[in-house]
This record gives sequence, structure tokens and C-alpha cells, in this order.
Amino acid sequence: MEIKFIGTGSGRTSLKRYHSSFLINTEVYNLLVDAGDGISRALLHQKVTFDSINGILISHLHPDHYSGLPSLIIQMKLNERHESLDIFCHESHIDFLIKFISQSYLFEETLGFKLNFKSFEQKKTIDIATGFSFVANQNSHLKHNEHLDKSRILSFNCNSFLIKVKDKNIFFTGDIGDFSDLFLFEGRKIAVIISEITHIKVEELLESFQRLKPEKLFISHLGEEDEEKVSRLSYQLPSAERRKVIAAFDGLNVKI
Repeated sequence: MEIKFIGTGSGRTSLKRYHSSFLINTEVYNLLVDAGDGISRALLHQKVTFDSINGILISHLHPDHYSGLPSLIIQMKLNERHESLDIFCHESHIDFLIKFISQSYLFEETLGFKLNFKSFEQKKTIDIATGFSFVANQNSHLKHNEHLDKSRILSFNCNSFLIKVKDKNIFFTGDIGDFSDLFLFEGRKIAVIISEITHIKVEELLESFQRLKPEKLFISHLGEEDEEKVSRLSYQLPSAERRKVIAAFDGLNVKI
């Protein structure tokens, strides 16, 4: 298995980093996690062919995590893709995403390949391929916005994931709301944590690292102001532990 960081930036558009996204490559299936604004260009920059992507997993509906989806699909069409594409999203988002794609004038009849929209529920295992699965757990990232929905029709679902490839667990925090979200999968043996740092304190991420004891912690979703936070975190660890904490960068390849 290989993890390739396609983008490692925060929600603020940057000339240094694309928006946060990574690709899990396995022998049986390649899963892109999140597809925000600029994802097509980011993939080209990292020399990832569009046809190599079997599925896309969307964590939540902030634009830097999903809004590049139609443009990526049209690029696949222009490259004459034929293999079907899986799109995984929470059950409360699926109707919106289907409309979002169709209202971008992307129809299966003219695409040349099938879009398989696959919804997931919280805490239920989704089998992607042989030896490849994930479980979603809702975090609190969007809860502070619920009072703004006067119509009471919006979903404020935002997910963290435990992604399992063979015997390795990858904990992807996604964007989170508070400290407790770092422990949504506590009790499970975690090989790799991929965490944001924009919305949490250095001390909180440090404590979660020491409690969860992963083999590696990759920090992503970085704005310019966050890079100093990563350096501070690293130097609070014993020297033997520092090599386990990596500030991810666009194009970083990691074999697990």
C-alpha cells in the first residue's frame, strides 16, 4: 500500500499547496480521499492519471473537500474513461451530490462511463474491495453552524474515517471541531494518523499522538500559519519520537 498526498493545504487557497487530498494506492483498488477545488490540476501536477482512480471518498461538503468533483469527472470524460467510478459519501449528502453532478451537465449517457454513488452510514463498515474497507464516524466540525440553517434542511455531517487495508488501520481525522474528535476510534490499533492541524491546538494533537501511539503521524491541511505549529509540536516530543511526526507536503509518497 502507498499513500500519496495530492494536496496538503488548508481551506485558504495557496500558491504553495493544493487543498487537502490524498490517494491510497493498493494492488486491488485506488481511493482518492476528498476532491476540493483544483483537484484535477493537483493530480496532473503529481502525475496521477485520472483513469487510475477507482473511487472517491468525500468527508464533508466544505468546498475545499468536494467542489472539484465535477471538473474531475469532466476530465475523465475528456480522457475517454470507460471504467466506472465509485463516489462514496454520507447518506445525507448523496441526493445533493447526484444533483450537483447532473446540474453540471454531466450525464452518464454522454460521459462514457458509469458513476456509482454509494452512501455510507455512521459506524458501519463499507467494504471497498478485498482487504480494503472503511468506517465513518461523525465529528463535531460543522455543529457550530447548525443554528444558521433557518430552513432546517441542510446536513451538517462531517466525517472522520478509519480506513483498513489488510491489517493496517489509517485514521483520517478530516476537519474536526474539538479535542474529543481525535479519539473517535480510540481502542483500535492505528498504524497511521493523517490529521489536520488548522482547527486544533498543538497540545491537543500532541496528547492524541501520545495516547493513540501510531507508528506515524502525518500532519496535513496546513496553512502558512500552521507550519510553525508543526515545528512546535515536533520539538515537544522526545528525540526518538520526532521521526514519527511528519509535516506532509504535496507529492509526498509513503509506503505502509
